[in-house]
Amino acid sequence: MKKFITMFLALAMTASMTACGSGSSTEDTTAAETSGTEETEAADGSAAEETAEAADTAAGTGSGVEDGVLTVGMECAYAPYNWTQMDDSNGAVPISNVPGSYANGYDVMIAKQICEANGWELEVVSSAWDSLVPAVQSGTIDAAIAGQSMTADRMAEVDMAGPYYYATIVCVTTVDSPFASAASIADLSGGKCTAQSGTIWYDSCLPQIEGAEVLSPAETAPAMIMSLETGTVDFICTDMPTAMAAQAKNDNLVILDFSGTDGDFQFASEEERAENVNIGISVRKGNTELLDAMNAVLGDMTEDDFNTVMTEAISVQPEV
Repeated sequence: MKKFITMFLALAMTASMTACGSGSSTEDTTAAETSGTEETEAADGSAAEETAEAADTAAGTGSGVEDGVLTVGMECAYAPYNWTQMDDSNGAVPISNVPGSYANGYDVMIAKQICEANGWELEVVSSAWDSLVPAVQSGTIDAAIAGQSMTADRMAEVDMAGPYYYATIVCVTTVDSPFASAASIADLSGGKCTAQSGTIWYDSCLPQIEGAEVLSPAETAPAMIMSLETGTVDFICTDMPTAMAAQAKNDNLVILDFSGTDGDFQFASEEERAENVNIGISVRKGNTELLDAMNAVLGDMTEDDFNTVMTEAISVQPEV
């Protein structure tokens, strides 16, 4: 009996030890499996995040263009900055909201360089001049590349990349005009004049000409030039690129450039003058990614580079 009890206790102890050993092995295996699962999930999560980041980068998210398409607004009627043509010659791009029409000009050429540098597609939207800033503010377009001066008033409404051009302010008259030999704005006294609406030319420059009769503003640059060509006004006020483009198509026009003289249009400071002749790109307030991406491209370009592109734009503009 004692021997039997001894054997029974030995077997019980063996079973107990086996049970403890089995429990420890199960727990270790479970912990290892759990740890492995967590590591796998973490790795999968990390890979997923990297894939998402890569997709975002490909789509342009990292530069403030969420879908990889830079939607740009411009008048498409403001040569040589931008215009409308009926084919894709000379690198013109489709106007998305005007089927069958294409946009070209300095603004399009600059937009294409920005898109190429950032891997974006370019979409051009035709918009009225006065609608450009509201469209940027509402997010309807990503940017306005439309020959806009970098004025303090405008930069209170939007952020601006650039400058992407430096535009001297000039007047334009005809060769047979009594104002064709004007050497200063004082010599323009007594003449009828106009400029495009919503511009510093109309709001700030023309009022400086004492004795001039300032007529209602023209809605567009072509309308402004037409008013001169038809004799409605004696001269207009605009910037040098617009004047050069008009003269390239009509050799009856004369450009009056008073820059660098005492007879030029005056500003309170050189800083104010700069903001009125520097041309920039409007983006929505706070869109620093897009602003920085554009400035990175423009910052690598010199004034000579800008002038080269402008000369090309003027050379390929269509007959109006």
